[in-house]
Amino acid sequence: MAVGNKNLGDAKVNKNDEFYTLLEDIEKEMMHYKKQFENKVVFCNCDDPYESNFFKYFALNFNSLKLKKLICTCYAGSPIIYEQLSLLDIEPLKIKNETPNKAYKIEITEVIDENGDGAIDLSDIEILLKNKKNTLMLLDGDGDFRSSECIELLKKSDIVVTNPPFSLFREYITQLMKYNKKFLILSNMNALHYKEFFPLIQANKVWIGYGFNLSMVYKTPYPNLLEANRKFVIGKGYNPDDGYVKVPGICWFTNLDVDVRHEKLLAYKKYNEIDYPKFDNFDAINVNKVSDIPVDYFGIMGVPDTFINKYNPDEFEILGRSGDTDWVLNECKFFTPPSKELQNKYKKQNKTWRVQNVYILDENGIPNIVYSRIFIIRKEIN
Repeated sequence: MAVGNKNLGDAKVNKNDEFYTLLEDIEKEMMHYKKQFENKVVFCNCDDPYESNFFKYFALNFNSLKLKKLICTCYAGSPIIYEQLSLLDIEPLKIKNETPNKAYKIEITEVIDENGDGAIDLSDIEILLKNKKNTLMLLDGDGDFRSSECIELLKKSDIVVTNPPFSLFREYITQLMKYNKKFLILSNMNALHYKEFFPLIQANKVWIGYGFNLSMVYKTPYPNLLEANRKFVIGKGYNPDDGYVKVPGICWFTNLDVDVRHEKLLAYKKYNEIDYPKFDNFDAINVNKVSDIPVDYFGIMGVPDTFINKYNPDEFEILGRSGDTDWVLNECKFFTPPSKELQNKYKKQNKTWRVQNVYILDENGIPNIVYSRIFIIRKEIN
């Protein structure tokens, strides 16, 4: 999680993962998928229902989405668990004052206008939980998404929607793939560099949703002390002193169908050797911007990570990624490493030089490091 704030950086190091997504951001993304949720069991497995806007969104839109069931579980180790439960007098949780924090689950199969005001709102959900106690139960374990209880709930679900812990994203996505689940989840763009995750993008098992490389405001228990971050939060209408922070580089990842994934890339530039030089260690040309991908080039191209947002698997094939040492050294057929002598020389000239990263030599033979590149090639479309 790349955040421009020391306090938030410390949160990552300490594996503090309490970043709560705003309702407006969930609504903005979910508006594109509504038909795909009809008659589905939705599981939010990282969400205290009384803090999570994912629970609020699906509870309030239960009928309009035509959901079959909504399941939410919370983690007992969360610092906010039970924080707002005092608002409700729910029988199964009355033991909370006598025992340590316990995880619980909520299952909703029906949402009606319980209070007769003609609208579905959170007061109806509160009434539903009071009147139908079987919809809320304490868990035996701690509610961790990796626990046997939560895995059993995962098996019974159709679509998982949540903001998983940033520090556990690798484990989280691996679990979703293991149980072959549909999902819509949030993470940072850095996930594209995870060796456990990029192959899923490459194999067209995961792709970008509609929100990509976003700067989002989150609710957190961490202080926001960086002035630029505070100004951004204020500009979005939130008070940084109330725990709201800006987190950049956020993406929605999914395996639900996305319209933009089927759109052909709008390209108009023509290839020339000046504007598209070849790397000195890969037999591929460098493309600095996705909009600069040449329309008439059919060899291998190294493009920025932002290409993923425009990736159409019918139009391009992803071959690999620079920086992936195992793939570069053992599998990449268009990689030519420099001699050991040159490697030592380049390291002295540029301390950031690494054999697996792309570079272009300048007129003095000094390597200019090019930021991470995804290698692609056009497909022949009949």
